[in-house]
Amino acid sequence: MKIERNTEFKKNKSSIIGYSAGDKIFNLCNMIIISLFVVIVLYPLYWVLIASISEPQAVNNGQVLLWPIGFSLSGYKKLIDTSMIWRSYANTIFYTVLGTALNVAVTLSGGYALSRPQLPLRGIIMKLLIFTMFFTGGLIPTYLLVKNLNMLNTIWAVLLPTTLSVYNMTIARAFFQSSIPDGIIEAAQIDGCSNIRTFFSVVLPVSPAIISVLVLFHVVFRWNEYFNAMIYLTDADKFPLQLILREVLVSSQSAALNIAGSGGDSKAVMEMQRQAQLIRFSSIIVSTVPMLIMYPFMQKYFVKGIMVGALKG
Repeated sequence: MKIERNTEFKKNKSSIIGYSAGDKIFNLCNMIIISLFVVIVLYPLYWVLIASISEPQAVNNGQVLLWPIGFSLSGYKKLIDTSMIWRSYANTIFYTVLGTALNVAVTLSGGYALSRPQLPLRGIIMKLLIFTMFFTGGLIPTYLLVKNLNMLNTIWAVLLPTTLSVYNMTIARAFFQSSIPDGIIEAAQIDGCSNIRTFFSVVLPVSPAIISVLVLFHVVFRWNEYFNAMIYLTDADKFPLQLILREVLVSSQSAALNIAGSGGDSKAVMEMQRQAQLIRFSSIIVSTVPMLIMYPFMQKYFVKGIMVGALKG
């Protein structure tokens, strides 16, 4: 009888701790589906990488699928040899760091203020901000405003017009409403903290998730931003990386068209076209790698912050 009870207990224990056949099939299906999604997401980037070091003719003929054909680093060499590439890299890092700091400061402070029920006219302010997400003054009025503020051809023309993202501020507002209990704020005020002291000493230390989410959002946005620089900057020394890469690519394509239009050597035309295509893929890799390196370190906070705002906001 005792042996039978021990055998029955072991079976029950294995059924509780272990996985049933249905669970194993379900997990296997999940792994297959997730693996397919990973391949779908990563393969385009992998293809661009192998295309950037392959022979352009093989890429055009569809021969490059899983590995490079005709190994060549001439596209990367052309980018590295460009005199402005390193200066533009430094400019982009500067715009990204300073712009992200401004974005996060304005977004967090605005989101926290709008999350407090004591703020007068909070609903009206929020509706006015949301209105700007759908209706804007347009490019010409914005350009005239930047010009009248004497910000043309300055770094502030790149940074200030996009300092506030209403969408991100809405996420921050939802996070503060759902994750910061009113009791903590009231306790801080009873201890004599001002609103600013409460924000910096109480709210921010318990909000690393939303801070990391906003930093990631704004870093990606600032790193890829080029439109304001293209519109408002005329000094090439202030150009970000994306504008320099665009100019290198356009100049390579234009050179090939000029040679072809003037009846030049067909071999020279083909070589210029080959260089232009290699530069196209190489520039994608050069501009994408920093973001790919940064994302794994912030993924934990990114997922946590997004889910908190989505479930409780």
